[in-house]
Amino acid sequence: MQMNELSFGAAQPVDGYGPGFFRVGGRPMDGALCLSHGGCRAWGGLEDEDALVALAGEVDVIFVGLGAETGYLPKSLSARLEAVGVGVEVMNTPSACRTYNVLLGEGRRVALAVLPV
Repeated sequence: MQMNELSFGAAQPVDGYGPGFFRVGGRPMDGALCLSHGGCRAWGGLEDEDALVALAGEVDVIFVGLGAETGYLPKSLSARLEAVGVGVEVMNTPSACRTYNVLLGEGRRVALAVLPV
């Protein structure tokens, strides 16, 4: 079996997560965060709609992790993202991190917005 090194380019995958934190590029980060090819930054949670809308044109889909459970986005956020042509997939945070990492490794135009578990 041949093994190949996976390259994420300038983007960084989620290395790990735990209660209240994430590890991205080897750095621990507390609280909610937003990752894209543009980098990693703190995210204000579901009320911080502007941070996600600003990703329009940069990404095709945003994976939103809502912590340990799954749920729904506020209707205002869903409507704003749809209006700017950004797809969104809502799931629990562990699933969102895994899905983001896989598609990032494929070179897809994805972003991740996650609440800690």
